[in-house]
Amino acid sequence: MYFEQLILFVISLVANLFSAFAGGGAGLIQFPVLIFLGLPFSIALATHKIASVALGVGATLRNLKTHHLHRKQVLTIVGFGVPGVIVGANIILAVPDREAEISLGILTIGLGLYSLFNPDLGMNKRDIKDTFWHRAGGGMVIFVIGALNGSLTSGTGLFVTLWLVRHYGMDYKLAVAYTLVLVGLFWNGTGAITLTLLTTVQWSWLPALLLGSLLGGYIGAHLAIVKGNRWIKRSYETITLILGLKLIFGNL
Repeated sequence: MYFEQLILFVISLVANLFSAFAGGGAGLIQFPVLIFLGLPFSIALATHKIASVALGVGATLRNLKTHHLHRKQVLTIVGFGVPGVIVGANIILAVPDREAEISLGILTIGLGLYSLFNPDLGMNKRDIKDTFWHRAGGGMVIFVIGALNGSLTSGTGLFVTLWLVRHYGMDYKLAVAYTLVLVGLFWNGTGAITLTLLTTVQWSWLPALLLGSLLGGYIGAHLAIVKGNRWIKRSYETITLILGLKLIFGNL
């Protein structure tokens, strides 16, 4: 019993530390391990989603000391993303996930390669012309990413991070802060509530997972703030490439 809780705590701590530093990817480690330890897909998904909310709490506690989040971006990410999460969470339990995982893996690798071959991407903030079509287009993409977040737990925060860098002109440090606070709290919280209503949760595993996620989120967010954009960018590219390969070849 205690050994099992210790294993769950260490896994959650490591997974969420890397996720908070790179701007996503906690599911790369935590979610597959829950399945490996014997949970069915739907129960593992719901349990992981609840635990991941603590990542947002830990990251928020650290980031709000340093970053000021602007209301317009907050409303866009929450307003378009949360409905997408609800849609995704309602459809995932009724469809096969393997094809979707392969497609998501290919897209995730594409994110890493795009960042890798654009060395200046996310190194500095860029001024973006704020128009209706820019806001609408950005919001629709965030809705789609939200649907992926609600349905496939692995790595969708990485999509948000790159989209904030590419479309909204943020640097990596600021984009990671937005992703951790808003995706970690609002998106994952919405997904956790929705999945809890739809399926079973392994409640006995949550104390260790929540504690590891909370501490990992705080420590990872601190490292992201201290190390800066270049370290975050390299970590982001590494996590996306590994996660993409895992999604494609994980069951082979």
